[in-house]
Amino acid sequence: MKQILFAVLCVLTVSNASAQDETDAFLKRHWASPIPSQGKAPESYTLLESSLSPDACGSCHAKQYQDWRTSLHSRAMGPGVMGQLVEIKSKAVSELRDCIRCHAPLAEQEASLRKQLRGGKQTAALHEQGLVCAACHVRSHVRYGPPPSKPSSEGQLPHDGFVSTPAFEDGRFCATCHQFGADGYVLNGKPLENTYAEWQSSPYAKQGQQCQGCHMPERQHLWRGIHDAEMTRKGITISPTAPALHDGKLSAQLTISNSGTGHDFPTYVTPRVVVQIYQESVDNKLIAGTLREKIIARQVSMDLSEELADTRLAPGELMALDYLVPLHSDATAIVMRVRVEPDYYYTGLYRSLLDEQPVGKGINLIRMALKNSIGSAYDLYFQRYGLAQIRL
Repeated sequence: MKQILFAVLCVLTVSNASAQDETDAFLKRHWASPIPSQGKAPESYTLLESSLSPDACGSCHAKQYQDWRTSLHSRAMGPGVMGQLVEIKSKAVSELRDCIRCHAPLAEQEASLRKQLRGGKQTAALHEQGLVCAACHVRSHVRYGPPPSKPSSEGQLPHDGFVSTPAFEDGRFCATCHQFGADGYVLNGKPLENTYAEWQSSPYAKQGQQCQGCHMPERQHLWRGIHDAEMTRKGITISPTAPALHDGKLSAQLTISNSGTGHDFPTYVTPRVVVQIYQESVDNKLIAGTLREKIIARQVSMDLSEELADTRLAPGELMALDYLVPLHSDATAIVMRVRVEPDYYYTGLYRSLLDEQPVGKGINLIRMALKNSIGSAYDLYFQRYGLAQIRL
């Protein structure tokens, strides 16, 4: 019996290794950089089947298209990116590709971007639509996707159906953009974009929970992250200790734990989470000198030359903000707050660009991006305790 079990385990190990190798080989081909042009479509294809436009995909895949339209992937070439790219010369291919390899990776998108940079007029340019459906699903006009969740319809399928591969359900598919390689930009020994590696070292990876399980539940094309308050709440636990007053001092505590995020909270260098406790006056204004706060973020210099601090929470870690401050004579309440600023770094970047170069082709786009980045902030937690509620 032991010999049989050992033989079965060996077969499973070889099978898993083979599947792993096949996925690696597929992803290496699929995410070649740059992605080759699709080339000429088969003669049997209609104009709709030949199109790389998300609208064309949405004519059949309506739910996926509607989800994608609400996602950040559809806005990957938003005003912040475009406001910087329009200042680059169309012939500066390597500079362009440094950005669009993730934001608009198709060869056809590079071509439409370079045409725009040369002053060419376009309607609904493909590069402006960001990470389009075809960027993940189409190579040489062949459609690729995960194994079907239910039997396919019988009969002739549009674009000759699709090629099924489990690579679409593997976290390495996402790592193409959400993990910089060993030769990528590194600060303090860590790649600037290090999300996949953070996941690899987490309990979730050991349990086999892939990125798609959280960010594409039931195969929804939403990719919600820290910009979405509901998604963020699912990943952390906020535990307040109600304020108390002793010997003229207010005490309180606010604890944040990374209880359900599959990587560091928050990942990457752009977001910042601010944990605060402070006293308020009768007009709900913060009273100077009463604020205590902690920052949860990977803080970097604006030129990306230095990591200033890394106070993020790995899966399972927690931080506590303790408060012990004399009660101010003007205080009418104490506030406990968790503020999320998803685009904190970008806000600083756009402000510096506007200060350095107040005029230019992309200046209006940068102004728009600054407004958007400021507007993305939200209160994840906010609780006000009136002094009458506080135990003496």
